[in-house]
Amino acid sequence: MTSSTFVPPLGLGTFRLTGQTVIDSVASGLALGYRAIDTAQIYGNEAEIGQAVAESGVSRDDLFLTTKIWTDNLGRARLAASLRESLDKLRTDRVDLTLIHWPSPGSAVPLAETLALLMDARAQGLTRAIGVSNFPVALLQHAIDIVGAQNIATNQIELHPYLQSRRLTAFAAEHGVHITSYMTLGYGKLLQDPHIQTIAGETGATAAQVTLAWAMQRGFSVIPSSTRRENLASNLAAPEVRLSDEQMARIDALERAERLVDPQGLAPHWD
Repeated sequence: MTSSTFVPPLGLGTFRLTGQTVIDSVASGLALGYRAIDTAQIYGNEAEIGQAVAESGVSRDDLFLTTKIWTDNLGRARLAASLRESLDKLRTDRVDLTLIHWPSPGSAVPLAETLALLMDARAQGLTRAIGVSNFPVALLQHAIDIVGAQNIATNQIELHPYLQSRRLTAFAAEHGVHITSYMTLGYGKLLQDPHIQTIAGETGATAAQVTLAWAMQRGFSVIPSSTRRENLASNLAAPEVRLSDEQMARIDALERAERLVDPQGLAPHWD
């Protein structure tokens, strides 16, 4: 099984959703047909997601759960324990994918140590696969050198028509590492873009569906979030939208290196 066939093309994101809001979003998403859910230790919502999943009646075997190890937990003293805490909150005995959320700031924890711990967690059955997030080319190369590309299920990165990270995505493709796009709608900015809106009119789709379809046709997985049931349903239909080569090229032309997520003290040196 290759990484590109392992990671579902469309999942439900939960960034910035907490409390009853995330319970309602996940419950609605599961009822509508979502089966992949993306969370992280730092989101503070794993327990609520676990509750929503438990109450949904959906079989665990039908779900694809992703969580991410926070930077405080990347070392030997905390990684396995923190992952087990995540599993307890999610009410499951394993997740399907565990990611390094951000590279260790200042390389305080060597990447080789973290990856060895993740490989061990996989061997113990705590996670089916491992991967990385927010890794630029140099760090992705380092990870590949340590464990091999075949052991990196995805690199989850900010990616949308305004920030296409072409050098990184080309490098990942060359080495067979799948890309998952987060912030695909650019905090909603893409929904207001006149070029996207024009293509939406041409295809009879929504601006969100067009943007998500663009990313999926490029081969990336997407994990949009929403608190509104109608938007969740609409996003779920995005794989049915087919964009022509000419429409894809027009969206490609929107690149402007506009990075929306660049936390000081966490962000690596971007490509």
